[in-house]
This record gives sequence, structure tokens and C-alpha cells, in this order.
Amino acid sequence: MGKELNEMTLDELWQLFPISLVGQKEEWQQWYKEIKQELKEQIPDKAIYSVNHIGSTAINGIQAKNIVDVLVELTPETDLSMIAKKLSAHEYMIMSTEGNRVSLNKGYTKNGFAKKVYHIHLRHAGDKDEVLFRDFLNAHPEIAAEYEALKIELSKKFKHDRDAYTDAKGDFVKKWTAIARKKGSKKP
Repeated sequence: MGKELNEMTLDELWQLFPISLVGQKEEWQQWYKEIKQELKEQIPDKAIYSVNHIGSTAINGIQAKNIVDVLVELTPETDLSMIAKKLSAHEYMIMSTEGNRVSLNKGYTKNGFAKKVYHIHLRHAGDKDEVLFRDFLNAHPEIAAEYEALKIELSKKFKHDRDAYTDAKGDFVKKWTAIARKKGSKKP
């Protein structure tokens, strides 16, 4: 019997859960619908402002990690840590808490990824840059292709270092999110 996830070092976790990109899968939309329904059953209706499918699995035609990211915007008066604690009682692992942001994962096991894997991002309403980025890339396939090329390059370089992989994408994401905020879906 191997170590539990909470007993593993960061290096052990990165070996167990490498960065691996796959081609678009139709099932990602179904996975999103399933997890959205599940989240709505776990979080009080009055606390939810909106639920969005974000991340590369929500961008048309590009490779992505086989992980569905979901942004749950909560009403300003909602206590994020209380919602996170409630979700953690239902197979969601709290991964980070930074200010008014909480990230949870579901589908990580001590034997590797489950069939369905999710990253849940809890935020207060209005903190939704990922939605702007998603919409902009879906409206601009040439920029989405650039993002895919960057992701492929970085996935090879940082296969076992998720933080470095994410950090290395940061400037690209910030640049196009800022443009999306200024221009909406107009051509850059």
C-alpha cells in the first residue's frame, strides 16, 4: 500500500501527475455538465453567482491536459473557506487558499489520475479573467493556436513541474487577457 497523497512530497506528486496534453475530447463538455450539476447540489443556490467551464478544455481545437477546470463565482457575502470545507467533505481536495481565491481538485488518487479529473476555482463574483481569456481565444483561433504551441513546448520542458509550467504560460495569458478586457472579441 503506497503513501497517501497528503504524505507525498511535491516532487513525488509531480512524478505521479505529470503534465500531459491530449487532443480535444467531446466528453469534456459532458464532464463539465456533470461537475456543474454536482457543485450546484453541494453549494447553496443563494451563494452561486455563476459557474463556467474554463481552461484549455474549454478552448476550441487545442490540446489540453485531460482536466476540466471550473470557475465558480460566488456572491460577495459568501465565505469561500466555508464552501471549500463543505466541498472537501465530498472528495474535493483543497489545494490552495490565497486571499479571495480557493482551488480544489477532484480525481487525483494515490495511483494517479482517475478517469475524470477536475480543478475547481472558487472566487467572488467578478474575479473571472479566465472567462475573458477563454472567450477571446475561442473568438481568435490563430491566437489559440499560438497558445497551444506554447503549451506543447512547455509540457515537454516542465513535464514534472506543474508550477514552472503554469508560471511559464503567465505572460502569454496576462497579455491576451488584458487585450480581451480592452477590446472584447474584436480583432487585436
